[in-house]
Amino acid sequence: MKDSGQTDHPIKQRITLDAISAQSNEAAHHARRSVANISKITVQMKMLAINAKIEAARAGQIGRGFSVVADEVAAVGAEINAIAQDVQAQLSRRLADLNALVAAMERESTGDRLIDLAFTAVDTIDRNLYERTCDVRWWATDSAFVSALANPEAPTLGRATKRLGVILDAYNIYIDLWIADRNGRILANARPTEFNVTGKSVSDLPWFCATLKQASGDEFTAGEVEVVRSGFLSGRETISYACTIRENGDKRGRILGVMATNFDWQSQANSIVGSLRMDDTMRKRNTRALLIDRHHRVIAASDGMGVLTEKVIIPDGMDQKSGYYISGSKLICFHTTEGFETYAGLGWKGVVMQDIA
Repeated sequence: MKDSGQTDHPIKQRITLDAISAQSNEAAHHARRSVANISKITVQMKMLAINAKIEAARAGQIGRGFSVVADEVAAVGAEINAIAQDVQAQLSRRLADLNALVAAMERESTGDRLIDLAFTAVDTIDRNLYERTCDVRWWATDSAFVSALANPEAPTLGRATKRLGVILDAYNIYIDLWIADRNGRILANARPTEFNVTGKSVSDLPWFCATLKQASGDEFTAGEVEVVRSGFLSGRETISYACTIRENGDKRGRILGVMATNFDWQSQANSIVGSLRMDDTMRKRNTRALLIDRHHRVIAASDGMGVLTEKVIIPDGMDQKSGYYISGSKLICFHTTEGFETYAGLGWKGVVMQDIA
């Protein structure tokens, strides 16, 4: 969580920029009013000069000198008016440039702040998922699971099922936990009465195939955010983490099967993107916080829209680590995962987008 100084800084900067813009607009208003007053005076001078020339003409030879003065008055009035118009044009142009600069500064300030918010989102989920990699590698050494795969009979499978249930009772961030043999057949799961998956196969799922290639029990495999398939987890979104279960629980032992955890993606991810702090200005600008995977898919959204159907593709030529750009009427800010501890991340990005002011 950011401290009060970090939170207040961008807000103070934005207020200052708004004040500059307001002062600029006020100066432009006063300039236009002053030029209008000068133009009004020069019109009056012009009328006086015309009247003076008329009177000078009536006076004949005696009024010739007065006619010259009237001509000079008219010329001075015209020059004053030209100067006033030039001042207005110059001032308007400079004020327009200043307003454009203020808008660019405000956009940069907002962009930097939203990039930080995007980083917070992806960094928070990475820290969470790092713990999930630790869970699966630890649980894969449990003697109940090693025994169930070494001797898959009713008593050992029953103990494995019970043990899975005990673990899941303490970790409600998971939907279900599975033990599968080398052929991908699920032999036990934590919630058999809720999810009837025993006997079903996961052999064709990418994360299972990748897990069997692991060199030791220190490794893990992460799947994609997905709905596994109909009939497995009641259509709920999950991300699976898997590790080999090895003979005698030895991390270099012969592979007996696979331990897989099904992380409750939707509820956990939504709690992250939905809890990011947004002020009134951000809400008025329809700000959305997203997570996108390495395939550019939206895998979490603060407004719940577009999950697993919408894509956000960062333009070519941009630094793909972090930055912001404009697309249509949206300011789009992003930051790529930096991983956490031994978890390198999955190439995901945090994305925050909002309407341009």
